Amino acid sequence: MTQEQTTTMAPFIIKDCALIALATGKRVQNLKELRDHLEVVPLSSLYYHFWGGHLYPGFEEREYANDLGEWAKHGLHDAALAEKLAIIDPSGFDDLEHMRQALLDVVEHRLEEAGAELWKPADRHFQFIRSQIVVFGTGRTVRHPEQLAEVIPGLSPGSVFYHFIDARQRLPRGEDDFRSWLAPGGERYARLCQGLSSIDPYFNSLSELREQLAALFSSFHGRSTDVEPA
Repeated sequence: MTQEQTTTMAPFIIKDCALIALATGKRVQNLKELRDHLEVVPLSSLYYHFWGGHLYPGFEEREYANDLGEWAKHGLHDAALAEKLAIIDPSGFDDLEHMRQALLDVVEHRLEEAGAELWKPADRHFQFIRSQIVVFGTGRTVRHPEQLAEVIPGLSPGSVFYHFIDARQRLPRGEDDFRSWLAPGGERYARLCQGLSSIDPYFNSLSELREQLAALFSSFHGRSTDVEPA
């Protein structure tokens, strides 16, 4: 990047975040109730149940990637439904409203498959939770893209979540913050942006995402990819 291009780029301000869980008052005892509530729960609830697990301690030990799949398996004891819910990747949808429809389609189809058998009460209820993200500064700023190779291995899980996952909901083109920041660099960073777009943000833990991001930036800038996460 030329000096002129460098000076026109705004600094990349590193932020951290946490998700606050808030009750919705909506509880589910069977598959029909799940269908009914899915139609009306706020999108922030779908966000929480599909993305919030990334910030939970012990997330990597969960059997399924989202809360609905976990409940279908361990509350309803419906392994078939759990598998169908588990493969729904929120990063594959333009927005959460489209994902809501995909969830409804899965549940409706399962109701039609097994009929009244799946109306029986679950062993435990499912409670819809909505989320509110709290963002705070870290005091860290990156002024040149090359510095990210040094900075990323030390990012907190909350920073990885905010810049690589939550950004996809905030930014109009569904990009992460890194790609959005690198965009003014044009062709120089096109390969790096392509690499970022190929990283799956959903089926990886935050520590795995941090390792992949560190390796990608290090490789692009000609440094060692043997990076130990902080």
